[in-house]
Amino acid sequence: MNRIVVLFCIVLGLSSCASKFQKILKNKDTDFKVKMAEKYFEEKKYGNAQQLFESVIPFVKGTARYEELYLKFANSYYLDKDYENAENLFKTFVEYFPSSVKREEVEYMRAYTYYKRSPKAELDQTTTNRTIQLMQSFINGYPTSPKVKEATEVIDASRAKLELKDYKTATLYFNLALYRSAAISYGLLSDGYPDSKNADQYKLLTIKAYYKFAENSFVDKQKERFEKVIAEYNDFMDRYSDSPLLPEVKKIKTQTDNFLKNIK
Repeated sequence: MNRIVVLFCIVLGLSSCASKFQKILKNKDTDFKVKMAEKYFEEKKYGNAQQLFESVIPFVKGTARYEELYLKFANSYYLDKDYENAENLFKTFVEYFPSSVKREEVEYMRAYTYYKRSPKAELDQTTTNRTIQLMQSFINGYPTSPKVKEATEVIDASRAKLELKDYKTATLYFNLALYRSAAISYGLLSDGYPDSKNADQYKLLTIKAYYKFAENSFVDKQKERFEKVIAEYNDFMDRYSDSPLLPEVKKIKTQTDNFLKNIK
């Protein structure tokens, strides 16, 4: 019985709160609604704050508080983790207030909403690519900003995710015995991320994949394809002659030479 009473009180309380909010929302006093919107914002009741901000924005347009309230409106979505709507409002803020002293901050936050929406590496990386574009645009536009360091770190983290996605794709090809596709993908990784700590590993995997591709080819195609392994080996030596992976690369070179000796 006590549990039922407690539940009834909770429902009654929620109903009362909803009723109270609806009265505030329907109130014709703009100043009062602005005050309540800011109160809900401070209390982290962002859903309520958003509704009130949206209802008063048309009435404060052109006033001294327009910019401030519009930014709080945008921030309420960001703090509520609704990054898609936050991005749209940050973008609109810059369009509405191009001379605002908050423009630098808002442009950074707009770019950051894409970073917050960036999914795990296995999924589509459109938002990750957009993060890089916007953060680079921010750096170009505000080269002396204290946010440049953070923007650069976000770009690095985003590129690392793209690199991981490409690596996973190439490895999937290799595991499925699609060795030519794997070799091309690993090669693109090696060329696309030359400063990566794993660049020599990607080149090694390129050589391995081309070796497997040649090994599993029809005899009349093997000579040409093993020669591609040699070409990749030579490229590895030019780029990474001091790599700790060198013994493994040389082993594949020796195996390739032995195959070529036996191919007429």
